[in-house]
Amino acid sequence: MNTPLAEALSVALLVAVLAWAVIRPFGLPEAVMAVPAAALAVATGAISLDHARAEAERLGPVVGFLAAVLVLAHFCDVEGLFQACGAWTARWAGGRPVRLLTAVFALASAITAVLSLDATIVLLTPVVFATAARTGVRPKPHVYACTHLSNTASLLLPVSNLTNLLAFAASGLSFTRFAALMALPWLVAIGAEYVVFRRFFARDLAAAAPAPASGEAPEPPLFALVTVICTLAGFVVTSTFGVDPVWAALAGALVLAGRAMARGKAGVATVVRAAAPAFLAFVLALGVVVRAVVDNGLADALGHVLPAGTGLPALLGIAALAAVLANLINNLPAVLVLLPLTAPAGPGAVLAVLLGVNIGPNLTYAGSLATLLWRRIVHQHEHGVDLREFTRLGLLAVPSALVPAVVALWGALRIL
Repeated sequence: MNTPLAEALSVALLVAVLAWAVIRPFGLPEAVMAVPAAALAVATGAISLDHARAEAERLGPVVGFLAAVLVLAHFCDVEGLFQACGAWTARWAGGRPVRLLTAVFALASAITAVLSLDATIVLLTPVVFATAARTGVRPKPHVYACTHLSNTASLLLPVSNLTNLLAFAASGLSFTRFAALMALPWLVAIGAEYVVFRRFFARDLAAAAPAPASGEAPEPPLFALVTVICTLAGFVVTSTFGVDPVWAALAGALVLAGRAMARGKAGVATVVRAAAPAFLAFVLALGVVVRAVVDNGLADALGHVLPAGTGLPALLGIAALAAVLANLINNLPAVLVLLPLTAPAGPGAVLAVLLGVNIGPNLTYAGSLATLLWRRIVHQHEHGVDLREFTRLGLLAVPSALVPAVVALWGALRIL
C-alpha cells in the first residue's frame, strides 16, 4: 500500500478502535473492534505481517503479566481484602470527611501501586461508595480520588499499570531500581493531588456528617495479605536474578486461585474471566494498530518535536508531550508510540514519558481506559459525573502534579 493511503487507513483504524473503547456500543468489549481492525491493517498492507508479529511478541510477556495481576487482584477481593480495607477506613475516619479523604488517598495509592490501577477502579470504587454511605459523608471527593489515584499513584512499581510494564521493558532497569527512581515522583505527585483535592472540594469536605454506626471490623484476610507480600518479594528476587517477573505474578495468582477453587468459591471459568481475555486481546490488537500508525509517519512527526537529552527542560518537555498525546489518543497508544523514540536516550526519558501518560490522563475521560471504566462504575451507582467539573479538577491537578513529579525524577536520576 502506498504511504499516504496506508497512513490514512492506520489513523482511521486507530480512531475507530479508541472511539469504540470510549463508547462501547451495547456493552460489547473493546476487542470487538480492535481485533478486526488489526487484522484489516495486516490484510491491506498498512503494516507488514513481520512487524505485526514482532509487536505481538514484544507485548506477549507484558500481557501475560497483566493477566496474572488481574487474577491476583480478583481473588484478593474474593478473600475479602478490599471489604476489610473499607471497614478499616470507615472506622479510622470516624465520620470526618477530611480524615476519610486522607484514608482513601492512602488506601487507593497502596492498592494501585501493589495490585494495579484496575483493582482501584473495579474493586475499591464500590467500597468507597459503601464507606461514604455508611459514614454519611458526601461521596464525590472520595470517589473522584479513586480515578485520579488509579492514574497518578500507578507510578511506583512496574506492576502498577500496563504502561509501567511497557516502560519497564524499554528502560532496561531492574525492578528495584525502577521503584527507587519512581518513589520520590510518586510521593510528590500524590501529595500535590491531595493539596488540590483539599482546596477543590473544600465545601464537600466541610459538610457535617452524622455519627458513624459502630460495628465490629471484619477479620483481616491474612492469607491474602501474606500472598501479596510474598508476590512482591518475588518480583524483587526475580528481577535480581534476571528472571521474568511474570513468574512471580503467576505464582501469587495460582496460590489465591487454587485456594478459592479448593474451597469451592471458584472454578476454571471464574479464573479465566478474572484474567479478562477480551481485554488482553484488545491490548494486543491495539498494539498492532498503533504500530501501523507509527510505521506510516507518526514516529517521524513526533521525532521532530520530541526534546532531546535528559536535562530538566528536556524531561519536562517529554512529559508534557506525553500528557498531551495521552489525552488525544489515550495513554496506552501514547506510550506505545513514544517508547521507541525515547528509549535510546536512556531510562530518564522513558520514565518522563511514564509520568506524562500516567498523570496526564486525569485531564479528560478519554485519557485512560481506567477513567472510562471508572465513569461506567460511577453511573452504575447512580452518581452523576459533571464533565465541566471533572475537567476543571484536571486542569488544576495535572500540572500541579506533573511538573513537581518531573523535577523529582530529575533529582532522583542524579542522586541515584
